[in-house]
Amino acid sequence: MAADYLANDLNSRLRLTTKTVGGERIRKAKDNNEEIAVLSMFLPMQSRQEENNQFRCALGYACKLGNARDVTPGTKKMEYKTRQWHEKCFCCCVCKTPIGTKSFIPREQEIYCAGCYEEKYATRCIKCNKIITSGGVTYKNEPWHRECFTCTHCSTSLAGQRFTSRDDKPYCADCFGELFAKRCTACVKPITGIGGTRFISFEDRHWHNDCFICALCKTSLVGRGFITDATDIICPECAKQKLI
Repeated sequence: MAADYLANDLNSRLRLTTKTVGGERIRKAKDNNEEIAVLSMFLPMQSRQEENNQFRCALGYACKLGNARDVTPGTKKMEYKTRQWHEKCFCCCVCKTPIGTKSFIPREQEIYCAGCYEEKYATRCIKCNKIITSGGVTYKNEPWHRECFTCTHCSTSLAGQRFTSRDDKPYCADCFGELFAKRCTACVKPITGIGGTRFISFEDRHWHNDCFICALCKTSLVGRGFITDATDIICPECAKQKLI
């Protein structure tokens, strides 16, 4: 059994930063529908009258300036894709802190600062409940830090290792064998079956394939007939010799 590697969701998510640029760059960004947020300033009405008349803060009635259409010259504004905000209104939808020139993450028409996004949507380890920021593993569709995904009994890391489970709990091969596996009648070591190991069972006894041998001549009895002699198993030839 193996655990799948968990992709780093936080690092793969889109993180955007604001940029202060000139008018020509703003026009190019709009034309190309670029993934940038543009921080600019309202210019005097006579030079940007048509542009200013089209402005309406995306917060609407919740505009922090009290007027969603306020275009006072010198006031800064933020533009992202087809929406616009006053600089003070461009804030995280959770903590309400203005984004400013920090990074942000858009999700379903909402804007999040990086910290709030991670707190709300980040993948958390099922064992320690802390955010997984640098990859991990999944086991039974649940995420784990690599260092948290350990053997239930000895706490050895199982990331990248073969393991098995019992009652939905993972165990390394050694612990599983010691705790739960059948034991070979000949060598008394556990029969784990991990890695394709084959074994033979007879009545209430079990043997590794390599241990299933005649007690007298030591030849393999796998696929052959055998005779029980008290606690021993012997091949038919040795049984005949013993009778003689």
